[in-house]
Amino acid sequence: MSVTEQEPVRSRRSFTDEFKRDAVALVIDEGRRVIDVARGLGVGEGTLGNWVRQARVDRGERAGVTTSEKSEVAELRRENARLRMERDLLKRATAFWVKESGQ
Repeated sequence: MSVTEQEPVRSRRSFTDEFKRDAVALVIDEGRRVIDVARGLGVGEGTLGNWVRQARVDRGERAGVTTSEKSEVAELRRENARLRMERDLLKRATAFWVKESGQ
């Protein structure tokens, strides 16, 4: 593909939590098919399927990692990264202090 024949850039759509909840409810609570609900709402079938799968995990109907657990892991990873940076900074400061004290 040449430089002039680039594919158009697709922007990523985002949906509110309420929209997702309502879409999932149509599938789980009303028993409608994922493909029918997805077409009716203009959402990708795979996207809606992922929402339904996660909702079933969150409801305890299916094994997997819940949304709250995913959120907690993400927060712990951020905290871990921050603590590593602080530790490394303290190591460098200590090494500098020891070097300066020894002269």
